[in-house]
Amino acid sequence: MFQQVTPVSRVVIRFAGDSGDGMQLAGDRFTAQAALFGNDVSTFPDFPAEIRAPAGTLPGVSAFQVQFADHRVTTPGDAADVLVAMNPAALRVNLPALPHGAQIIADADEFTPRNLVKAGYPAGTDPLTDDSLAAYRLHAVPLTGLTVEALRAFELPRKDAERAKNMFALGLVSWLFHRPTEATVAFLREKFAARPHLAAANVSAFTAGWNFGETTESFAVSHEVPAAPRTPGRHRTITGNRALAYGLIAAADRAGLPLFLGSYPITPASDILHELSRQRHFGVTTFQAEDEIAGIGAALGAAFGGALGVTTTSGPGLALKAETIGLAVSLELPLVIVDVQRGGPSTGLPTKTEQADLFQALYGRNGESPVPVLAASSPGDCFDAAVEAVRIAVTYRTPVVLLSDGYLANGSEPWRVPDLDELPTIDPAFATGPNAIDAAGRPCFQPYLRDPHTLARPWAVPGTPGLEHRVGGLEKADRTGEISYDAANHEHMVRTRRAKVDGIARELPPLTVEDPDGSAEVLVLGWGSTAGPIAAACTEVRAAGGSVARAHLRHLDPLPADLGDLLARYRRVLVPEMNLGQLAQLLRARYPVDIESLTQVRGMPFKVAELRTAIEKVAADV
Repeated sequence: MFQQVTPVSRVVIRFAGDSGDGMQLAGDRFTAQAALFGNDVSTFPDFPAEIRAPAGTLPGVSAFQVQFADHRVTTPGDAADVLVAMNPAALRVNLPALPHGAQIIADADEFTPRNLVKAGYPAGTDPLTDDSLAAYRLHAVPLTGLTVEALRAFELPRKDAERAKNMFALGLVSWLFHRPTEATVAFLREKFAARPHLAAANVSAFTAGWNFGETTESFAVSHEVPAAPRTPGRHRTITGNRALAYGLIAAADRAGLPLFLGSYPITPASDILHELSRQRHFGVTTFQAEDEIAGIGAALGAAFGGALGVTTTSGPGLALKAETIGLAVSLELPLVIVDVQRGGPSTGLPTKTEQADLFQALYGRNGESPVPVLAASSPGDCFDAAVEAVRIAVTYRTPVVLLSDGYLANGSEPWRVPDLDELPTIDPAFATGPNAIDAAGRPCFQPYLRDPHTLARPWAVPGTPGLEHRVGGLEKADRTGEISYDAANHEHMVRTRRAKVDGIARELPPLTVEDPDGSAEVLVLGWGSTAGPIAAACTEVRAAGGSVARAHLRHLDPLPADLGDLLARYRRVLVPEMNLGQLAQLLRARYPVDIESLTQVRGMPFKVAELRTAIEKVAADV
């Protein structure tokens, strides 16, 4: 049979099925295959909020979307070119976002009358046979039956054999796009090394899917996506949570400090705890606390004891940690608080993404409690942001809030593994002896005698002879650290703590502005995970003949010193956010510039097309 191979520059695939159908595994393995081939990749795992919704229902649909290309991609794609639908619910949930002409690979065995009704289709209708999908290229493949037949020789119970249909689907899609298979075969053999029978069965299902694509006449055309250019060095795909965990380990190494994580499991931050718990050989101690308050309390205690204290959470947990963050502000000890944001308020949308914790990170404490706030912009950037958060915390003796979100935490992209000596050295500069002379002319230790440049106080490890001092939440006297209720001293300490955070801006590099022709009158300013969609939208605007500038903020408190001058250079400034305009409100309050806010709170990242439309509309009004 003749089959045509068509080269394409990029493809978006969405695997969708029940939460027990292994869609995350299939998507992750396809991503690994594409990255190994040399494609650039960007992914978006889309989890259901229900722990275990009834099988075949709309709330139980789990999906994994990946874009792979022969060029740099910064998003997982607005819409899928290929949808793999393992049941009617997966088709119904994802069809509204599918463009006409897209390919649908549907498991025909699952489109039974019962499953169709559970998915909300009218009784007696079947989209695979009623021509309602005529606008798409439909491939109704009996994935379940083919998988069971392929594994007949293994004599598995039918239910166990059916569970391998995700590998059959992965093999078919791998054939369709000419992806290498060796890594997946090796992965399956390693994953099921303790159960060789299951390893062989899954490999057989994967191979059967590939062979089905090779021999069937249903797929007359396959596609090939060439490799993308790659910068020199070692690369791997990495999720945001894993990159953040690695960044904390690397920063602790550069500071010569043991890393202590005090944490309570919460979606979508739990994977950081899981990853760090596997890295004890790097001097990492993990403590799974009974609640959020205990987690940060233990981390702050570790910081008091001379370790790098870290706690991880999401929005609801950050609220619970607020009092202890305030205590860390008062103690002026280094502490890193990682907030992997999710949809809120309250329990909200645990498995969906949002950027709505900015105000909480900036202001969510009693009293004047200034805390540096940073945000990562991509899965790989979570590593660099973690290193930067640790550097600031240790150098300035302050708690630091590092913002990520569900989109970054679970998404993945290629990442160049840095050499350790590329990272900044972080000097904890522990106090080792007296630093002042008392009224009697004797050497003494003053715990709030500050570094003249950073305004950081000494970090004295308990038990160091001669460095005994008082700690606690009550206000301390300048220099001596004694409890003080003096009004003038309190104002001095409050203003000094604010000045310490503001002073960080002096060492921040100038903002990077992407303005290729230098003539743009519109600036798109983002923060956090909007970086990828904004970059892609600006590229499309320029490709269509438009002119637009782009800048992105990592540091949200303090804001970069040159931000005001940058904003003043442009006639219009557009700020897209996955909240109701929190950064836009902050900018309007601080700078005499016309700030336009573009917001969404759908639990999903921005689509490139909607950003492009918004940018072009703003540019047309200039």
